[in-house]
Amino acid sequence: MKSMRNLVSGAALAALAVGWTGAALSQETVTVWFTKGFYKGEDDALLSVVDKFQKATGVKVDLSLYATEDCVTKSVGAVQAGTPPDVGFCTTYDFRTTGQWAFEGKLEDVTDVIEPMKGEFQPQALATTFLMNGKTGKKAYYAFPVEQQMMHITYWKDMLEEFGFKESDIPKTWNGYWDFWCDKVQSAARAKGKRIYAVGHPLGVAASDTFYSFLTFANAYDAKIVDENGKIVLDEPKNRAAMIEAVKSYANIMQRGCTPPSSVNWLDPDNNVAFHNRTTIATHNATISIAGKHMDDMNNPALTQEQRDAAKKNYYDNIRTAEFPKKPDGSNMTNLAAVKTAVVFADGKNKKRGKEFMAFLMKDENLRPFVEGSAGRWVSTTLAGIEAPFWSDGKDPHRAVVYKQYKDGTVPFQFVYNYKFTAVNAENVWAKAVNRVLVDKVSPEQATDEMIARIKQIAG
Repeated sequence: MKSMRNLVSGAALAALAVGWTGAALSQETVTVWFTKGFYKGEDDALLSVVDKFQKATGVKVDLSLYATEDCVTKSVGAVQAGTPPDVGFCTTYDFRTTGQWAFEGKLEDVTDVIEPMKGEFQPQALATTFLMNGKTGKKAYYAFPVEQQMMHITYWKDMLEEFGFKESDIPKTWNGYWDFWCDKVQSAARAKGKRIYAVGHPLGVAASDTFYSFLTFANAYDAKIVDENGKIVLDEPKNRAAMIEAVKSYANIMQRGCTPPSSVNWLDPDNNVAFHNRTTIATHNATISIAGKHMDDMNNPALTQEQRDAAKKNYYDNIRTAEFPKKPDGSNMTNLAAVKTAVVFADGKNKKRGKEFMAFLMKDENLRPFVEGSAGRWVSTTLAGIEAPFWSDGKDPHRAVVYKQYKDGTVPFQFVYNYKFTAVNAENVWAKAVNRVLVDKVSPEQATDEMIARIKQIAG
């Protein structure tokens, strides 16, 4: 497994820069594992924090950067072996491990670090790190809310215009929105002889995009799945009825031929690929990375000037990031947010310095450049960070929409309240239910009841 290490020693100042007392030993080391950034700016910002921390404390930071999947796989293995790093930050911890590790007592309680700064965080983002420890039977802060992501709609404005429509034609109502893309836009494209699909709609059981997208639909229908105490409430009549409607709505995009037939087998990159290839006009995605690809290209010196100019036009003129339509009841969507969590491991050899490192990273002057280094792929979790010009000045057409979505409100995933929902998502019971309707032709009611039964088996 490949890693990139940065081992730099600095002058031994007192740890008062971090808020702790006591001089660090000259050879003291803190071991830190992070997901390698999608953009160079993320890694550069992190390396800058490491350098500043080392100079401020004299503590050597043994930093390893891993690819997304390698990061979590290596972390899980190290935790099981009792040899984890002091600090871990992998961008899929939240979906897969943080809640379980907290419940099993594998994480250090970081309440003493969070409490002095808790007023700096967005309340909903901070709430996702207040987790249950099954050994103590109590909740506490077991993670740091570093950054987050939300679901967005992305579409080609120039393709929309090619088929005779303006952006102002797009309805705001839930059913009207999908009818517009599937019936009007796709029909107009086919009338011009274009074999394209209006919506890139993830349906693959192996794709995390599918459960994130489906749970957005469930959220739109107010299908409550679990309460704040972790109890499954999806079987309550109101919630079951709402989930049936969500299954119907999600399956209907495929049933009306509005997404490529291959989308039932899509993996996470495939809706992006279809969009970039212009075989779909719109798609939903959990970051603004689709537009970000073109921003990356327009600044890529390896490309020709013509290619960079085309990418710039795509980013600013041709590609739009948009909010989801209003919910079926006419209210505004409250966005499902996944908060990316960093942790200090209970079996780490230098937990004290691990806490200090995270306290240092979470300072606004350090965290903001790290999050903004992702060029909008990840969203700030602090009150000051989200109000920074990077998000709030409205100059960037894509980040301006993300900022508005944040203002519309966010809600956490179910695994925040019941860690076993990480296993529910890993099995992707949501995609399986939709595919039961599409492939096996069972009713949405039956598919939903099977879903509920399986959720109870896994997380009850």
